[in-house]
Amino acid sequence: MTQHANGPFEVTMTPTGAPEHEGRTAFGRTQLDKQYAGDLVATGSGQMLTAVTDTQGSAAYVAIERISGTLKGKKGSFAIHHTGTMSGGSKQLTIAVVTDSGTDELAGIAGTMSLKIVEGKHFYEFDYTLP
Repeated sequence: MTQHANGPFEVTMTPTGAPEHEGRTAFGRTQLDKQYAGDLVATGSGQMLTAVTDTQGSAAYVAIERISGTLKGKKGSFAIHHTGTMSGGSKQLTIAVVTDSGTDELAGIAGTMSLKIVEGKHFYEFDYTLP
């Protein structure tokens, strides 16, 4: 049965070097550090790769993040992967649990996450299943 978790999170994004420019695109790498609250009380750590073009509103990113803590009282960790694109003002984001990455009480976790930014504050919605 699918369960739902939500809450706020804080994120710190630290570039790990200067962007590399090739043609019309800047390529960058960023360290992600997050603090989740609400139903998911955890820390997140990961790496993000970006490609930002010189056309305003056209970009893409991928990221891998490890989340460690408790999800509705169950302890463990799992990994998620992000894929995001922007084109002509349209945004698309997919965030999913990496299959077989769950540990301890979160072993076997599967699911998808969405993010919202409201008045500068970040929020997550997480639909997941556990065996």
